[in-house]
Amino acid sequence: MPYDSFEWQQDPHPTNGVPRSAWTRSHRRLSRWHRPYTLVLVLLDLISAVLASALVDAFIEKANSGFQTRPEVFNLVAYVWLPLGWLIILWANGSYDRRYLGLGSEEFKRVVRAFVTVVAGMSLLAFATKTQLSRGTVAAVSVSALLFILICRYSARQVLHVSRRRTGHGAHRMILVGTLPEALEVYTAVTRSPAAGLIPVAIHLTDGYAAARGIETPVPVYAGRDVLSLVREVGADTIAVCGSASAEPGELRRLAWQLEGTGVDLVVAPQLTDIAGPRVHIRPIEGLPLLHVEEPTLSGPGWLAKNLLDRVAAAIGLLLLSPVLLAVAVGIRLSDPGPVFFRQPRVGHEGRTFRVWKFRTMYVDAEERKASLKELELNDSDGMLFKIKEDPRVFSFGQRLRASSLDELPQLINVLKGEMSLVGPRPLPADDGDYLGDVRRRLLVRPGITGLWQVSGRSDLSWDEAVRLDLYYVDNWSLTYDLAIMWRTIWVVLRRKGAY
Repeated sequence: MPYDSFEWQQDPHPTNGVPRSAWTRSHRRLSRWHRPYTLVLVLLDLISAVLASALVDAFIEKANSGFQTRPEVFNLVAYVWLPLGWLIILWANGSYDRRYLGLGSEEFKRVVRAFVTVVAGMSLLAFATKTQLSRGTVAAVSVSALLFILICRYSARQVLHVSRRRTGHGAHRMILVGTLPEALEVYTAVTRSPAAGLIPVAIHLTDGYAAARGIETPVPVYAGRDVLSLVREVGADTIAVCGSASAEPGELRRLAWQLEGTGVDLVVAPQLTDIAGPRVHIRPIEGLPLLHVEEPTLSGPGWLAKNLLDRVAAAIGLLLLSPVLLAVAVGIRLSDPGPVFFRQPRVGHEGRTFRVWKFRTMYVDAEERKASLKELELNDSDGMLFKIKEDPRVFSFGQRLRASSLDELPQLINVLKGEMSLVGPRPLPADDGDYLGDVRRRLLVRPGITGLWQVSGRSDLSWDEAVRLDLYYVDNWSLTYDLAIMWRTIWVVLRRKGAY
């Protein structure tokens, strides 16, 4: 079946490992989705820069901008030179490189670097030409252009993600090369997020067919085939070398030689999953690229800033939300006689036990009825937690509190006391036994009101997936990551997905 996200043009001159001139290289394949997408980004960036100049022109008089007697020069600079300068600097900073488009923060980081370069360039040119530019005008134009460009690029990325999820357009088709367990692990990782645009279409085994005999696989399995001919057959544009397959002496280098001039991307997926980019560094030693993995940063200035932010935000939140808390308390008392709050022992930082604050959403005899529900095997969770979508122990007002996550607001008290954080793994019940093995690692940080588990599916996730996300957070924590999770929490709460 033809695939329309790339085009294949065979190189009539097979490579022999000798570098060829980039000027005489015959045919290069570029992803079809990338070319129109890049063109759209160029137009959006140009429009953003022009719009920023127009807004400043409308609200700031030319006399205040440094062009008192030369309005035609102002128009030339504001509407021609500056927008073109933005495009050139964005291109020079690699913000149109398809490796960074569609996923991750690198694209936006490069836009910010371009912004710094634009401001520095404008200042340097003004100094060299002795033009008395208004600092306010320079700041207004530059910051406005930056904001418009970031907003437009974020919007374009969301459209691309929707296209990838719904139609598969704008994606890369991958062949996974390695042993079957390694290839299946990479398959699971890259297919977790359809927005990433990576679609495995085949597995090429390095240890022969016998390794896959009797095992069901999500994509066809091949062995003993020429990789390039397999690429043509299945319509792939990316080869992912998995795990130990990349350790074969000289094989990876010869494969890279073989792919020269074909336009096929070669990526290496080492057996190092759930490690975020900032912790991984490549350090070449005598031609050997060593992958250096830094320890998780669970102390230092960033960690101190997180603790300070938690306490300040909790105090302000309790103060501002006090009318909401009072209204919820009244609603609970009117719905079911009993205490307003539910306090349960939970396991916190380094295994210390504390009592979590929550609004009560269940009838007062909920704990006594839990045993009978367990006997009926009604648990919708496959792990240590006990969850039922239509839990008969929850009264009607409590269901609305759970759907809107308002029942979690009293945990700001725990945050203020230092027992919890705004962002972190969810606190697990203390009466479910010891948490051993990988699960215990999540106790290295304080539990949070929200976390990666909550913004990725909440109660709809399996126990293993929830643990994986919590461990990923512990291993890759950063203050920026916390802010991103808090931002995603707003939309998850509004959608009410997975809340029960």
